[in-house]
Amino acid sequence: MEIKHFRLIKTIVEEGNIAKSSNKLFLTQSAISHQLKELEHQLGFPIFHRARQQWKLTEEGQELYNIGAKILADLERGFNKIDLLRLGASGNIKLGTECYSFYQGLPNLIQKMGLLYPNVHVDLVLEATHQPISKLLSNEIDIAIVTEKMEHPKLAYVEVRKDEILAVLHEENPLSQLDFLEPSHFAQVHLFIHSFPLESVSIHQHFLRPNQITPQKITAIPLTEVALEMVNANMGMVCLPQWALQPFNLPEQLVLKSIGLNGLKRTHYLAIRKADSGKKHIQEFVSSFIGQFSYL
Repeated sequence: MEIKHFRLIKTIVEEGNIAKSSNKLFLTQSAISHQLKELEHQLGFPIFHRARQQWKLTEEGQELYNIGAKILADLERGFNKIDLLRLGASGNIKLGTECYSFYQGLPNLIQKMGLLYPNVHVDLVLEATHQPISKLLSNEIDIAIVTEKMEHPKLAYVEVRKDEILAVLHEENPLSQLDFLEPSHFAQVHLFIHSFPLESVSIHQHFLRPNQITPQKITAIPLTEVALEMVNANMGMVCLPQWALQPFNLPEQLVLKSIGLNGLKRTHYLAIRKADSGKKHIQEFVSSFIGQFSYL
């Protein structure tokens, strides 16, 4: 039996006959009669004693009605609970990230959140990009996407994913012949970054600075596609995670190289205030974020 069959029986009992049940079920009388006959044939016993003005349940039909009434009541309670949970997921979330390239995937997530949780509103705070943790602690944003955990008693971190930064360079660049790039190889290159300060650039913070290497020239190019065009003209190199390159159709003459013998790898975290960790709308955003970005 299907849920619709229990609703059919319940409605006929409440309305007394199929004539009165027709409007409530949005079915013709013949359609109701056909469904009921099919069900009785399938079960092997009559559900109703038919009368012109009033239909009454058989003993077997009464048992079916009792079962159906319980199932339908449980369903209604369950869906009411779901509605309450969705209503509980309401609030505003101001989001910041230390990496500009991460912004390219966020509009799609925000759109999905709007469909699933219409009472959760997510705003991107671009001004927090260079200081996401300090902005989080000062309540200027509610969630920060970071690649380093700054231990603080007020903060909690949720690991999202790991990725690897790769060097993108032209095949005519002599460095393209190497198996991987060492710090010293960057001393004579023109390096394109998304923006200053250098403290917000992963290749500088985790690879060049510890080895006291400064590229010959550094140029900030906010648009990834423009930086790739510059690399395609063999005017320098850019370092990006592979997932950030996926939206672009890379020319064949561009090659990807590992940075360091073991690769330049990092872990992404969502940083939130511990005081907010129990809030329903924060939990739903974190869950949706992990679902979208953890497998890229």
